[in-house]
Amino acid sequence: MIDGVIIKKLETHCDDRGFFRELIRCTDDFFTPGFGQLSHSLVNEGVVKAWHAHVYQSQWNYVVNGLIRVALYDNRKESKTYRKLIEFECGDNRDPQVYFFPPGVLHGYKCLESPMNIIYVTSGTYDLKDEIRIPHSEVNYDWNK
Repeated sequence: MIDGVIIKKLETHCDDRGFFRELIRCTDDFFTPGFGQLSHSLVNEGVVKAWHAHVYQSQWNYVVNGLIRVALYDNRKESKTYRKLIEFECGDNRDPQVYFFPPGVLHGYKCLESPMNIIYVTSGTYDLKDEIRIPHSEVNYDWNK
């Protein structure tokens, strides 16, 4: 695991009408950085979105439908897990989860099944000065596997 990354398993309450699933609460340990913005993205199958990080803000992600392979890479030189990479699948028909990563952790994903809708909650609002983007080649990771 990468220091500061949290993967929270979600409980789903189903009945004949559908289901209810609580994603995050202000009382969750990982919600302490605060709330800045809620965003939604639709991604087509085969698309890779990587590598991206934030200087200041933390982020929570939830896949509403579809399936992605997530890769997180610790790019924080002061971190005890510096240069560690983790990967996992996240999607609607899997074990439901929401995942959190702190500032400086590079994140990316590949859409394996679409349409894929993902909800992002960030601790701050969009600010170009907070954006870290690096080319795919700077992290040794094969998005084609």
